[in-house]
Amino acid sequence: MTLIKLPDGQTAALKAKAAAEGLSLEAWLQKIAEQKRPARHRHIAHVILENMRKVPPEIMQTMLKDGASQHDR
Repeated sequence: MTLIKLPDGQTAALKAKAAAEGLSLEAWLQKIAEQKRPARHRHIAHVILENMRKVPPEIMQTMLKDGASQHDR
């Protein structure tokens, strides 16, 4: 077991967050520790592709097919 010392105010705030979820502080911290966090840095191509998937098909049909050669249009 590892003991972590926190100021009383921080301890009380964490206990309140745990109680709001119906958990003990220990159970709540365990839950947080086990959660998988998304990667903070993603390649820009992945971000663009993800956002493009959200564009409605009727809008996609109006977009240029070759944006590089038709960028002035």
